[in-house]
Amino acid sequence: MGRFDKYSDPEKLRTIAFWLAGVLLVATIVLSARSAPAQTGRVAEVVNYQGADRTQKLIEGAKREGTVTFYSNMPTDDNTALVGAFEKKYGIKVNLYRASSEEIRQRAVNEARARRFDVDFILNNSPAMEALHAEKLLTEVKSPAMADLMPAAIPPYRTWAGFCLNVLVSAYNTNLVKKAELPKTYQDLLDPKWKGRIAIEADDSDWFAGLVELMGDKGIKLFRDIAETNGFSVRKGHTLMANLISAGEVPLGLTIFNYTAEQFKKKGAPIDWLTLEPLVAHPNAVAVAANAPHPHAAVLLFDFVLTDAQKLFADRDYVVTNTKVASPLERGKVNILDAAKVVAEGEKWQRLYTQIITSRK
Repeated sequence: MGRFDKYSDPEKLRTIAFWLAGVLLVATIVLSARSAPAQTGRVAEVVNYQGADRTQKLIEGAKREGTVTFYSNMPTDDNTALVGAFEKKYGIKVNLYRASSEEIRQRAVNEARARRFDVDFILNNSPAMEALHAEKLLTEVKSPAMADLMPAAIPPYRTWAGFCLNVLVSAYNTNLVKKAELPKTYQDLLDPKWKGRIAIEADDSDWFAGLVELMGDKGIKLFRDIAETNGFSVRKGHTLMANLISAGEVPLGLTIFNYTAEQFKKKGAPIDWLTLEPLVAHPNAVAVAANAPHPHAAVLLFDFVLTDAQKLFADRDYVVTNTKVASPLERGKVNILDAAKVVAEGEKWQRLYTQIITSRK
């Protein structure tokens, strides 16, 4: 009999195969049990609780948890202000990961697919939040703080809430552009004096989609004509563009967040800003992760951003969504983009934006 002959009997082979399959099944169940979010039921209990002692229960639970892991796309200084205020009030340690909106989305998705649930709380733009909602990575939070927010800042499923509006305005170097020269409409950018002087951000296709939706086909023609007549200098990053404007490398930046321009101005940079209508914006939002390992701290931070921190952000020139807090821009003039629609039609508008604006030399 050869060395492997004892395994040549078909019946024995079937028995061995069946035994191995059983072993693999048991191993899979064990591994799944170890990696599955045991806290899922606890997260649901925390986010759904609406008793009169809700805040006290959140504080007590957060102190037991001791920490909260926070992924944020906000500028560093604004993150520092928010984290400092929260830690000072509650004594809960915040572990902050700061990255771009797309990097945060990818990290959250990749961690969930690896069944590694680290993040508790996410701050990101609403299109990225819509993508995470579609992946079922966010949970509805029944927070009384949402009652004071602009209705357009909250989706019907309430898995995220906009805490401010990302309003894109135009900014200019005050040494290179005089107030008398400033455009009053987008149509004014066809003037030959703007040739080679206009910069635009590389990834603002959602802003472009919002403008075109409000302006109609004439909006597409207008921007095509501006690109052909005077051109756009394409830059990557809104904060970078604000720095370039301040440094005198860019005379006029067409898409700058209003709070960034105002913060630079208050620091003494030669920069100011203006609004060209229609004004469009999408919310920057907060959410609790569906499998948050520290759900009490996550919900406490969620409530904090929508209440106490609204004044903090307004003081930093954000257009906050809490209607009881004053805004540096009239909120009623801002057209809020439908985040779900932005995601659904994103590829179409990115192609058009690239074709008309960013691919031209």
